[in-house]
Amino acid sequence: MPLDTVIRYREQLAQIDFWVLIDLLLVSWVLYHLLVLLKGTRAVQLVKGVLFLLVVYQLSDWLSLDAFHWLLGQMLIPGVVALVILFQPELRLALEQMGRGRFIPGTSAFRGAVPIAVNELIGSVEYLAGHKYGAIIVLENRVGLQDIVESGKRINGAVSASLLNTIFYPGSPLHDGAVVVRGTQVLAAGCILPLTNRATLPSAFGLRHRAALGVSEASDALVIVVSEESGNISIAQGGTINSRLKVDALRDHLLSLLQPTAKQPTSSRRWFRAGNREGSS
Repeated sequence: MPLDTVIRYREQLAQIDFWVLIDLLLVSWVLYHLLVLLKGTRAVQLVKGVLFLLVVYQLSDWLSLDAFHWLLGQMLIPGVVALVILFQPELRLALEQMGRGRFIPGTSAFRGAVPIAVNELIGSVEYLAGHKYGAIIVLENRVGLQDIVESGKRINGAVSASLLNTIFYPGSPLHDGAVVVRGTQVLAAGCILPLTNRATLPSAFGLRHRAALGVSEASDALVIVVSEESGNISIAQGGTINSRLKVDALRDHLLSLLQPTAKQPTSSRRWFRAGNREGSS
């Protein structure tokens, strides 16, 4: 490369303001993660509409359409307030996720879970799916679920297949609610979960799947759902859900959570990238 070309490149690099570059990178990082948070929510279509109005607003300025430009400006100012009101659930979710470090990559660390408890849990799920007994089991992670625990009946018993099978037996008074598990303890049963506000879910999703998505959006919990209509097993985490899982695949994934430093199986990583799949409650 000629010396004059090298000198020219060095002069151009010297003119770049380091802090301006950092500023642009930070803005890009924030915008990217905001789009990730909004992906799959009803806010996406509204954001597209706002971006379209902003483009038209800028074009009207360049074309000197003064009256139209003024009119769009009057619409956009109160529109910001309206967006805050419309996006209140999404904004609250974003702040909750920021507060529990969702912007910073980390590993799952389910409290005190041991392989024995996982085997008991898997044994129960296999039994419930085989008999088509509906069930929803919430595994608490770093974010506490005390408010959900208080909505149900206290159990405070060791995780066992027989206990879970009894709770979700159709004749049980607690079978319609959710069970919350912390480590090796079943904290409560018959718990009430928040439902997702997402409007783009398949019509086949019932209340159990919507509740599983709701609590996975509001926390870092992992939720297992068994459909009482089909016996299909689903798992929800981080606002995504996958259905029609095999018992062995579920066992491998749960055991991988006990070893956060180990490389997870390819199938486990693929579950939560695939997004929503149809299932029934």
